[in-house]
Amino acid sequence: MSGESDCTRTSPSAGSPSDSELLPDRPKYVCTLSPDLVTKAREELQEKPEWRLRDVQALRDMVCKDYPSLGTCLDDAFLLRFLRARKFDYDRALQLLVNYHTCRRTWPEVFSNLKPSAIKPVLESGFVTVLPHRDPQGRHVVCIRPDRWTPSNYPITENIRAIYLTLEKLIQSEETQVNGIVILADYKGVSLSKASHFGPFVAKKVIGILQDGFPIRIKAVNIINEPRIFKGIFAIIKPFLKEKIANRFFLHGCDLNSLHQNIPPVILPEEYGGTAGKLDISAWNELLLASEEDFLHDFSELVLPCDSSPHDLLPPCSMTALPKGDSRTVMTAWPGSRPHPGTKGWQMPYLSS
Repeated sequence: MSGESDCTRTSPSAGSPSDSELLPDRPKYVCTLSPDLVTKAREELQEKPEWRLRDVQALRDMVCKDYPSLGTCLDDAFLLRFLRARKFDYDRALQLLVNYHTCRRTWPEVFSNLKPSAIKPVLESGFVTVLPHRDPQGRHVVCIRPDRWTPSNYPITENIRAIYLTLEKLIQSEETQVNGIVILADYKGVSLSKASHFGPFVAKKVIGILQDGFPIRIKAVNIINEPRIFKGIFAIIKPFLKEKIANRFFLHGCDLNSLHQNIPPVILPEEYGGTAGKLDISAWNELLLASEEDFLHDFSELVLPCDSSPHDLLPPCSMTALPKGDSRTVMTAWPGSRPHPGTKGWQMPYLSS
């Protein structure tokens, strides 16, 4: 992938006669939410359709003013993810966006070469998958099975990469942005030696991303078949959890009836007392692996200049990881510049519901 400067476009001042040359017109944002979800977004997320683009523009202006070298995509659809995740609170949405990029730049073991083909062994192991059916609230269920991981095969960071890519794929859907997701974690067979890989450093990093560095709403975390040592694992995790998130953890033990109170059997596989057939990981694996191009040209994968540290929040220059000659625009705003109101960056295709 090339990081050449001719792939980086600066945002011209409003009214500049060269606007059309520097920032070619892109397809305008089109809402894909059903009428029911529009109502839900209004009630739960404070999203008003008549003000939606005004709110996006306000966040775009804040990025350009306060973080001119962040190097983020300023596309309507992309910024909406952060507004929805923070209930259209501009300041909190901006902080989430900054955290999103900071996380990606400060943990290279996880975010370098982040693409589906690079984590194929994790996908094939069945460590993480997404159930084929949504729950009654329209939420995807992400199923994590730590017992499928063999530590001698690859480090724990590979599992984190697989979970992150799964979330990136899910959040492409506006329906998921509004409804959120549910996590089902099966700790059957997890030994103390395996649990020891998830120490305080990794726990703090992962929870930091999920709570404050990624635009997704985690509505429930269901733990099943947890061994006695899980109390020790949870003791490591809990200090880093906000109270609201901690209250969304449900420990079911081996009680499937308890699990079914949170996730109905009709969408669960037979392994969890459900009626949806055997757990099949192939469909999700195929979908994610088929999305390779989405992540190769991900607008948030930025190449920092050689004289900048990846720990710098605001590198002096941002260069996009797009192939030379690629016409898609990732905007880098500079001090004194204003975003072009008609600018639309590249949109990743939405995941089918």
